[in-house]
Amino acid sequence: MRIALDAMGGDDAPRSIVEGAVLAAREYGYRIVLVGDQTLLQSEIEKHKNVPKNVSVHHAGSFVRMDESAAISVRKKKDASVSICAELMREGVVDAMVTAGHTGAAVVACTLKNRLLEGVERPGIGILFPTLGTPTLLLDVGANIDTKPLHFYQYALMGDVYFRYIVRKSRPSIGILNIGEEESKGTEYIKEAHQLLNKSRLHFIGNVEGRDIFNGRVDIVVCDGFVGNVVLKVSESIADVIGKLLKQELKRSPLTQFGAFLAKPAFNALKKEVDYAEQGGAPLLGINGTCIICHGSSNARAIKNAVRVSSEFVKYEINQHILEAIRNGGE
Repeated sequence: MRIALDAMGGDDAPRSIVEGAVLAAREYGYRIVLVGDQTLLQSEIEKHKNVPKNVSVHHAGSFVRMDESAAISVRKKKDASVSICAELMREGVVDAMVTAGHTGAAVVACTLKNRLLEGVERPGIGILFPTLGTPTLLLDVGANIDTKPLHFYQYALMGDVYFRYIVRKSRPSIGILNIGEEESKGTEYIKEAHQLLNKSRLHFIGNVEGRDIFNGRVDIVVCDGFVGNVVLKVSESIADVIGKLLKQELKRSPLTQFGAFLAKPAFNALKKEVDYAEQGGAPLLGINGTCIICHGSSNARAIKNAVRVSSEFVKYEINQHILEAIRNGGE
């Protein structure tokens, strides 16, 4: 397995990316290609002892900054690290790519250089949210904000494939994120999407609400990228605030501190359960390749786990199954 890492993308790049690459190379044995400024990356690699030989560097002369336009930057910066990653994947030099950089740039680079899978109109980013039971897959969370009813249907098809082969649950339930469960609720394009999914062979249960993302009622929730990204960012914020408030309350007295000490194993288990670093990253579904998009603040552990996620995507031939689902209408 050969995986390219956009070493210049992320809040803590290239330090965390390089460290994550070293961890992944040691644990999984995959060939890891760090894409970025060669001098800078070599200097970062030298900070680690006994770096595995399966870690290499591919030079990229620039990178896309977070404040830059995705489409313009990818077209103008031919040597940007995220673009080079996509090119290496297109040429078959690597099997997958991972980036914690500019999400829009990753979507544009993969779409332009690798193209979409035959029959897919728009790519979608899927995120697994923790629940009391099986995780819930939410898509799209940022790849496409101008969504049509057909895109919802195709998100459902792709999500169904990903859930069956990665989460390992046959016939997952699918819902459309809406302001109410009634068919009459929502915008016109959501109502049209509801009709499309209702006629499909998928296990469509109708409209669902925001609370259903976390209560385990539905396995896959589809929405447009604008709404999905808002849901993602709000959820991250709530989790962070609750964690800080809990710490604050537990420090109020010796008794609560002692209780916190006794409950530490439970707190650690919960932290691991909701930690984005454990998930690694989110797949960009629908492109003719494998791209895992990570949180901008990803640490080395998150990058290492993103490498694992990308390898699973390739191993279980997700794209081939998506193609079959598109051709057969979800059978």
